This record gives sequence, C-alpha cells and structure tokens, in this order.
Amino acid sequence: MPMIEARDGTRLYVKSWGEGRPVVLIHGWPLSGDSWDPISHALAERGYQAIAYDRRGFGRSDQPSGGYDYDTFADDLAAVIEQCASGREAALVGFSMGGGEIARYLSRHGGKGVNRVALISSVVPYMAKTDDNPNGVPAETFQQMSEGMRKDRAHFFSDFFRDFYGVGFLGHPVSDEVVRHSWMTAMMAGLRPTLLAAQAFATTDFRPDLAAFTLPTLVLHGTADKTVPIEATAHEVVRAVPHAQLVEYPGDAHGLLAIRPERVIEDLTAFFEDRPVDEPQEVLDAMTAAAIVAPPV
Repeated sequence: MPMIEARDGTRLYVKSWGEGRPVVLIHGWPLSGDSWDPISHALAERGYQAIAYDRRGFGRSDQPSGGYDYDTFADDLAAVIEQCASGREAALVGFSMGGGEIARYLSRHGGKGVNRVALISSVVPYMAKTDDNPNGVPAETFQQMSEGMRKDRAHFFSDFFRDFYGVGFLGHPVSDEVVRHSWMTAMMAGLRPTLLAAQAFATTDFRPDLAAFTLPTLVLHGTADKTVPIEATAHEVVRAVPHAQLVEYPGDAHGLLAIRPERVIEDLTAFFEDRPVDEPQEVLDAMTAAAIVAPPV
C-alpha cells in the first residue's frame, strides 16, 4: 500500500489507519477517501482498522476510460476487502454514492468477508423519479447537473457544495474552508469519471439488491437532505429491510461526515459494538409529544 490493483488492473489508492477489527469506508461523489479522515482517525483511536480508498477516477486512484458502473465498483470494493482486511470480517460503511457499492457488493459477491453494513446519506435504493418511485429526483435535475459540469465544472461545484452542506443565508453548519476543501477534492477527479459516476448513481436501481441485506444494517440520514432526499432512500430501505435501524438527523443536510462528525462516530461505534444507537434527545422529545397528543385508535 497505498496502491492496490483492482481486477482489471486499475490502481486504487488506499490508506489504512489503526489496528483491530477492519472497517472499510466508501466515499461519496465527487470526493475521495480523505472525506473520511475525522471518522477514520476516531476509529483508529478506538481500536479499529479504518480502511478508506479513493474510488476509481477520483482522488489519487487511476482514471481509466471505463469501469464507472456499479458492478465494477463492487468488484473494486471486493479487491479492497481481499487485499486490506487480512482475512478478517469487515464492517462496510458507505456514504452517499458509496452506499451503492455496498448494495451491489452484497448481491454480487454474497457479502463475503462482511459482518455488518452502514449506509450514511446513501443513494440506495433508487434515486430516479419514476411512476413506482414517486419520491425520487426528476431526470431533468440530473440532466441539468451534467450540463453544468460539462459547461463549467469548477463553477458547478462551487454551488453544489453549498446544498451538500446546507449552507445558506441563515445557516452555516460547516466552515467556508470545509466547502473550499471539498471543491478542491472534487477538482482532483477527471471530468469523464465525474460524469459517468454521476450517471451511475442517478440511474442504478438497487431495489433488487435489497434482498441481500441480511446482515445487521444501520441507516443514518439527515431529514433536510436536498442532495439525496430521505423519503426516496433511507425510508425505502427500512421498509424493504425490516431489521435495518434508521436514525434520522433532524434538520441536517447531506454532508453528515462534516456536519455531525462526533455524532456519526458515536453512532457507528455503538453499532459496531452491538450497543443501542440512541436517537438524539430532540427526536425522542418529539416522539413523546406526538404520542401524548395523538388520538386513540
């Protein structure tokens, strides 16, 4: 390491921090494995081996012309697990686009070498708005994203990350430097990988893959996520996977790794250690109030 070779010869950049039970962290679009740094460091400090890699086409990994589909992404994940987890069962944690790698890995590779999975702000099971997925994102939105990147990718991402982190006139949950760093990371990726990866997460239907979620499953999602709406994703996962636990982050946008890193760390480690993943007090208070005022049925 830090480079490993995928099945088609593509070199993937991997960094491994700490020792102990392996946790493989799969980043979102259009970032790199560095977006996991606060989580990776905390996991290493708590006795885990945090393994984060750059998806093909992004960060320091190779930028081949092809392979930007979820079958290939899942095969890349398989290579990371095989070469970095040292034969021990790993937990998989996927943020945003990274949730798709988990879904396809579980169905395509039978969950080999994995003991539990977590989805954070994940695109699973299906992002596109269709007749049978009415809460999805309209195709026109993805088309506008593609056009914006083709015309002026640098400008597109300067606006994109404001929604990503929920930065507005009245709200500023992360610093300007966090937004700037994300922009710089996005610009490390190639234009072709950026466009084709976006097409993959926008059009891939993971609903058939949900049957493979037979392992303990945790779902973390912000209720104000405009990038990956919670109704079409996290809520659908827990409907289809009855044993999955959903923990909502009230009022939070998409970029939970930077918006709520301390809480993400606590929720993940509780899940890894088979401890209850507690809802925040404001959610519990709201649930209690609703129970008090709700009419009898």
